[in-house]
Amino acid sequence: MKVEKFPDRVIEIDQEQYLYFGGTAYLGLPTNKAFQNLVVKNILNWGTTYGSSRTANIKLRAYDEGENFLASHIGSESAVTVSSGMLAGKLVLEKIKKEIDCFFHLNDTHNAIRIENSIPLFVNNQLNERLLDSKWEKIAILTDGVPSFETKPVDLSFLKQIPNHKEITLLIDESHSLGIVGENGSGIYSSIDFSIKRKIMVSSLGKAFGLTGGVIASDLKFINEIKELETFTSAAGMNPAFVQTLSDASEIYKTQHQKLLDNLSYINSILIKNNNILFDKNYPLIYVLSNELVEKLKQEKIIIASFKYTKEAEPLNRIVVTANHLKEDLDKLIQVLNHK
Repeated sequence: MKVEKFPDRVIEIDQEQYLYFGGTAYLGLPTNKAFQNLVVKNILNWGTTYGSSRTANIKLRAYDEGENFLASHIGSESAVTVSSGMLAGKLVLEKIKKEIDCFFHLNDTHNAIRIENSIPLFVNNQLNERLLDSKWEKIAILTDGVPSFETKPVDLSFLKQIPNHKEITLLIDESHSLGIVGENGSGIYSSIDFSIKRKIMVSSLGKAFGLTGGVIASDLKFINEIKELETFTSAAGMNPAFVQTLSDASEIYKTQHQKLLDNLSYINSILIKNNNILFDKNYPLIYVLSNELVEKLKQEKIIIASFKYTKEAEPLNRIVVTANHLKEDLDKLIQVLNHK
């Protein structure tokens, strides 16, 4: 299906209007007028792009302001922006792979933080035996903040079971939790409080935050080391107009986050729970497990997100609720889900 303008809460297909519950614009920012005005203002000041290296002799103040905002919002000691969430993940892996003895993945992580030869953290629902042996080694654990087909942040309590002679680096992709979960959408990074060597967060900013780019957040020493990587110094940075907007839009983020929470609370009050859907009142994705229900939604002129991560995979069907959906949109959606 091709459309002629950004699909917000309503899209037009073949001259017919449909309610749209797809995409990843969780805070509804791409069509938010106040947010757009900030972006336009910053483009007029910083231009449409800046193709120079971040290490060039001319430094743009926009990066300081946007990255300081992100570090404060996430609750990290430091943060740096890059041109995409994918690059953020690959930069971190490039940096840590030379110093890590073994990588473990907790779930079916996004490709941004996948690395060859990573092994499963759990085998038959038990911690991998290698994590419990007597060998001293440096390990990295890779996980998404909210795994696919899940509606709650990842449970990291298993970290308490890993003995102290395993030096742990935790890498978490928060592309689908930053801006959504936590206080004011701060994500889960700041709430991770375990005895580990280092925690690192990467995220796309093109989801909830509405701007093309990515972020890496961690301690100051690690972020400074990222800035010294040749891949980082050779690449152009995130659009400075967008980085400046991150800081300027701090109040808009809070307002839109509260609207999203209000929409989710309303859904929770009227949705009849059943085995064909997965929903949590604190998360804006509703997973639809019935293909029949997907077809029923389409018949009622409701389009949801449906795609395959790989050619062989089954379609991933999910309803995406945003801050922009109106009460009448939610009423129509839930009427179908409740089979009324």
